[in-house]
Amino acid sequence: MQLTRPPPPHLQPFIKLLWASSPDGAPDDRPGAREHVLPTGGMHLVFRLSGPPLKLFGGPEDTRGRTCGYAIVGGARAASYMRDVSVATRSVGAQLQPGAARALLGAPEDALASQHTPLDALWGARQTDAALEQIHAARSLERQLAVFEALLAQRIVDSMSAGLRGLHPAIAATLGPLAHENPSIAGLVTHSGYSHRRFIALFRGAIGLSPKEYARVMRFDRALTLAANPAQSWADIALTAGYSDQAHLSREFSALAGMSPQAWRRTGAASPRHVPVAAGQFRSRR
Repeated sequence: MQLTRPPPPHLQPFIKLLWASSPDGAPDDRPGAREHVLPTGGMHLVFRLSGPPLKLFGGPEDTRGRTCGYAIVGGARAASYMRDVSVATRSVGAQLQPGAARALLGAPEDALASQHTPLDALWGARQTDAALEQIHAARSLERQLAVFEALLAQRIVDSMSAGLRGLHPAIAATLGPLAHENPSIAGLVTHSGYSHRRFIALFRGAIGLSPKEYARVMRFDRALTLAANPAQSWADIALTAGYSDQAHLSREFSALAGMSPQAWRRTGAASPRHVPVAAGQFRSRR
């Protein structure tokens, strides 16, 4: 079962999407199963409500992995990562808007970028455990998502009362062009009215990535959206998404996804950003 919905209007400056998922029937164990998770350029906050804690792997040769816990912040990143999916889990989560980390988590995006951070390192163990208990106690998936939303709303109210605000206007003005076009970074800096160094610092603090990194991920996102149509050729996708040619698309795709465009398409993954790792790509060592 999968629930996905936008937040109410008063939360939309901070939260892009709320979701909850639960396996249908008894969880189907798949020992050793992993998947590549492709970058979105944004941050996620997830509470796991069943199964094992999140485990990440450094690559195909990593057989031990690293356990991250049951409440996790996924920072903005410009590359894929590999995670354990051997057990289907019940979870609630949120995709955060740029600039929301200070209000919701008490830390800037750049301090959390390119990594997974246990939530108790930000909220403290007591508040994190209390939140998990409240969500667990709600029982139904719909109610658990509602409790999760209420917890986030209260965090935002508390932060606003303490004087924290949302995304810097100069950074907010750049996100639309970066998401839909290939603007000149120098042009965005000039339009902002800030020095190059100050603009880059503001952007990285609000987004977690540099403007150039964020632009790469947004262009990759456009390519993934177009590639959902199997009839689209990679040459046409490259041109429409804003790459100089198909070879440029192939290099960038491999750098961000960890696989070539052709390999990605052959997986036939149901979700474009959650790609099963073929068993032959890693081998247990005894």
